[in-house]
Parts: sequence; structure tokens; C-alpha cells
Amino acid sequence: MTGRLVIIGAGQAGFALAAKLRALKDTRPITILGAEDTLPYQRPPLSKKYLLGEMSFDRLLYRPEAWYGENDVEVRLSTPVEEIDRASKTVRLFDGSTLAYETLAIATGSTPRHLPATIGGDLGGVYTVRDKADADRLAGEMKPGRRLLIVGGGYIGLEAAAVARHLGLEVTLIEMADRILARVAAAATADAMRAIHQSHDVVIREKTGLVRLIGRDGRVTGAELSDGSVIDVDIVIAGIGVTPNDRLAVDAGIETANGILVDAFARTSDPAVFAMGDCAVFDWKGQKIRLESVQNAVDQAEVAAAVMAGGDEPYRPKPWFWSDQYDVKLQIAGFNLGYDDTVVRPGAREGSLSIWYFAGGEFIAVDAINDAKAYVTGKKLLELGRSIDKAVIADPSADLKVLLA
Repeated sequence: MTGRLVIIGAGQAGFALAAKLRALKDTRPITILGAEDTLPYQRPPLSKKYLLGEMSFDRLLYRPEAWYGENDVEVRLSTPVEEIDRASKTVRLFDGSTLAYETLAIATGSTPRHLPATIGGDLGGVYTVRDKADADRLAGEMKPGRRLLIVGGGYIGLEAAAVARHLGLEVTLIEMADRILARVAAAATADAMRAIHQSHDVVIREKTGLVRLIGRDGRVTGAELSDGSVIDVDIVIAGIGVTPNDRLAVDAGIETANGILVDAFARTSDPAVFAMGDCAVFDWKGQKIRLESVQNAVDQAEVAAAVMAGGDEPYRPKPWFWSDQYDVKLQIAGFNLGYDDTVVRPGAREGSLSIWYFAGGEFIAVDAINDAKAYVTGKKLLELGRSIDKAVIADPSADLKVLLA
């Protein structure tokens, strides 16, 4: 194919698609349309090293500006897309102009859920963290001694807590569920991470929801919680999940289901349109899922690039994730959806451990807390499709190398 590829979205997936096509020596014209005013950049460090001032923004860029010219990739910044016209194979931009495509890729990512205005979510000092503008606004607020309320005990909330404590803020984290990480990790992982945060003086209140935020002169000053208590607050960060950016696909009549439905080759219901990354829904062992991770964005985009360049290899997800909190590195391999048993294994170093997930006796995932050996072993086993003996995992004296022999 020699017609223009238009990529809607200048994040991880959109950049990875363009870069892989050029690595495959594909010479078709490529235009990336980005809603932000910056070149494609890494998002995970925004809420960590960038917010801490340990990493400058230029180090977050995937490639310097010169790379795009050298590789004949056009990037249009501050260019939101308003509509996809599949009949004419054009996209309408925010200024009313149109751009024709032969192939279209939707890599629009996701948007953080905001606290409703009806409970004070529109007050000053209330934030979500997704892009550079969010991080820049929040950076001016994160000052020692200020009181931060984090709503949501998932990885985003816990990472925000770690950064805030590093900067000297007083932190309270609330979670409506029975425990933190309830939707994404086993109780053993939650127990370990809770203890780590409590050792850094984070106040964690589980089974506790937000009733309303209290404000004065348009600025948040407090929060009423579901247990009837009221706490003083200077800043609020909402870490209550994301929604896929699938409006363009919905309006264009492309099949969606809490995200844009794609097949194993990242194709949508329109053969000229692909989707990848956080906004894409695909089949995982008979279930429709979205994976919100760097790994998925890159791997799915690279499969799509190979298909566009004439290949026919399907996407075979091998999920991995990570989360940095204080001096703790949590590494995750696999996807624990549907697990019915876990085995906890102490690590060789003090404070290190791993949690191994099983479904119907099959090993499906591992959480490794400051335990790189367990992570590498678990990841390799999953890649090999190798079964493992729970008794070996449960025995701290057993050498994990045996599992790979």
C-alpha cells in the first residue's frame, strides 16, 4: 500500500506504529495527529520522576524533532480530530479542514475519570494526572506540609502517594472497596503494598468513600467521607480509573464495547481502520479486555504495523507491567484475570517477595516485589507456556532455575 496512513493520537501506540513501519522500510506517507502541543512522549514518568523534578521533559520525548523529518513522518500538534468520515476516507479536524487517508489508525488512548462537579470535583485544587499539562499544574501544588487526599487505591493512587510523601506532603488515601488494589491484585500483594505505604506515614482508609468535597472561594478545603468524618484538605488527586477515548469510532459506526473492538491483527470492523493501545478491546482467552499498559500499546501497534506492511502474524499478548513506589519496584508478568489460587514466596532479600497466580491449576501471572529473579522467571515461564509445580514455588529453599531447566 502506498496511500497515506493517518494516525489519530500522538501517544505511545501512535508513535510505536509509525516507528515500526519505518523500521520495516515501509515508505507510505504517514501523518500523526496529536491533540497536545508537544511531540510524542512517555507518560509513566510524568507522575513520578518528572513531577519530582528528577527528569526534564526533553528526556521524555520518544525521539527528537529531527527524527520525524529524517523519517518522513509528519506530526501535526494541537490538532484534535472532530470526525471520521469512512465513506470519503477523510478525517475532519478541529478547524474544519479535512485530511484524506487510505489507512487510518486510532490510537487515542484513554481519559481519567473525574470526580463529579455535584460533589465538588470542579473546585480548584482537584486534579487527575494523565498528560504533561496535568503534571505541570500539579507540580506547583506539591509543597511540603500540604494535605493531600487521594481518592482511589489502585496503582495510580499509590504511586501518587509515594511521590507526595517524597515531597513532604501529608497524605490520606481512601478506597471504597474492602482493600486497596482490589480489582487488580491479590490480597497478599495489597497487604505488602499497604504496609510499605503505612511505613511511610500514608494514612490508608479502606471501605471509605468520598461523600463530597468542601470548598471556600472556589478552592477545596476539606472532604466529607462516607464514615461521617470530615478532614482538612489542600489538594485532591482522583485515581478512580479511566475511560477509553472511543467517541470518534462510535460516531463513525465502528463497532465498540467500552473501547474499540479489534481482531487479532488490530483491525476494527472497518478493514481500512485499525485501533491499538488503551482505546482498543481485544479477545483474551474468550473474554473481551482492554490492557492499559506500555507493553500492550507498543506490541499491539507493532503487530498492526507488520500487518499494514504485508505480514499476517496475529497479536499474542504477553502482558507485563511495573510500578515504582518509594524504593520498591513492583513488577508484574501475565494477566491474573480469573485466578482462583495464589502462592506467596519469600524473596532472597529482606522485604522481597512474589505472589504467583493460578487458574484451574494453570500458572497465569506473578507479582514480584523487589524480586527481579521471580519476575524474570515468571515472565519466561509464561512466554514458554510452561506449567509449574506449586510446591516448588511455595518452598523458599527451592531454586527457581529448576523451573526453567
